[in-house]
Amino acid sequence: MIDITTASLLLWTLAGVLLSAPLSCLPGLHIYNVAALALLAGMRWPGVLGGEALAMLLLGLVTGYALLSTLPAVYLTVPDESLVAALLPAQRYLLQRRGYEAVVLTALGGAGGLAALLVILPAATPFLRTLGDIVRPHVGWIAAVVATFMLLSEWPRGGEDGHAAARLWDAWRQLLAGLATFALAGLLGLLLAYRSPLPIEAGYQNLLPAFLGLFAVPALALNLATRARVPPQHIARTLDVTPALVVRGTAVGVAAGLFGAFFPLVTGGMAGLMASHATAQRDERLFMLSQGACKAVYFVGGYLLFFAPGLRLTRGGAAWLLSTVYIPYRPEFFWLTLAGLALAGIAALALLLPLARMLARAVAGASPVVASGGTLAALIVLVLLVTGPAGLLVAAAATGIGLLPVAWGSRRMNCMGVLLVPMVLNCTGAGVTVAAWLGLL
Repeated sequence: MIDITTASLLLWTLAGVLLSAPLSCLPGLHIYNVAALALLAGMRWPGVLGGEALAMLLLGLVTGYALLSTLPAVYLTVPDESLVAALLPAQRYLLQRRGYEAVVLTALGGAGGLAALLVILPAATPFLRTLGDIVRPHVGWIAAVVATFMLLSEWPRGGEDGHAAARLWDAWRQLLAGLATFALAGLLGLLLAYRSPLPIEAGYQNLLPAFLGLFAVPALALNLATRARVPPQHIARTLDVTPALVVRGTAVGVAAGLFGAFFPLVTGGMAGLMASHATAQRDERLFMLSQGACKAVYFVGGYLLFFAPGLRLTRGGAAWLLSTVYIPYRPEFFWLTLAGLALAGIAALALLLPLARMLARAVAGASPVVASGGTLAALIVLVLLVTGPAGLLVAAAATGIGLLPVAWGSRRMNCMGVLLVPMVLNCTGAGVTVAAWLGLL
């Protein structure tokens, strides 16, 4: 039988999933921002939301977000049809009135990723402890290689029409915009690392305004600028996918997600990019399946590594936030988090399909302006509450950098220079020297 304490902790996990459902449907809002508010609530009312209860609540939030955030990514990021050649598969599906299929394919991969975590994590913990000891001294150059691959894997495009100078500019403008984005984001990261303008009390959210400006605000601004409308969506009863394709796509996503969850500062997007190149993925269904699995394993797996006995890795924003107020002290709590993961995954999947059908009908013919505008206003208020006016200045500067990929069609992933540049420099011992050259010391 389940004792009252265990049952109450599992109920906190369900509460996290239920809370994530409406929040995950808002475009641009990251669950780590909500996790920061949950942390503040736990610090204010420790008798209500103790360490273990907060840990299970965050587990529900992260698991729900890993699956349900697919909804705004598909339905509420409406591109202009003239850009169809450069769109992600899910966006192309949306324009083809197949957004519901894109949601289901991504969720299918996510469900497979969560199931794989339940099998892999208990068996892999001893191996990960050994691997962590081997890798720890080499984190700097591994991050440098990942960043280099990210930059070099974006090949020149276009360059077919006009005179030589015009063809050269057409081929290289996206790459130059990507390099500029990476460099400017790296400078911003160094500024925040060595001379942050944010108040000391906001130190635990030092990167909040930067991430919102780099990633969330440009996406919302794009929605507001295009004012494109969602075409009526078809609710398919079957999927054009085979079991072999599901297994292959999920396996690729699980491998990528585990790599991103284990290695510091290797995000799910970076890991997914490397996995797609390594396996030569061309099928759009494979891409969506693998991305769903990668996102689920990256977010949830990275969080669960914090509870693995003898490992205690702090990966991802949720684990880092929790580690400031709570450290797991009983090994059996790891098994409770696995039970919570199974419960949260089932609950999130049970919510996903009805929400996907409801949103498919609700957004047909509509513009995402209201949802995007409301979310943008909420993010501004969040930055002000957590980091003050200085945070708004940081967010504004980051937004300018984040708009470069939007304007020039380069990868938004280049904005991860905000983390990669300071980390690589610090791991190689050059961080202080470079910061001194820039006048940050």
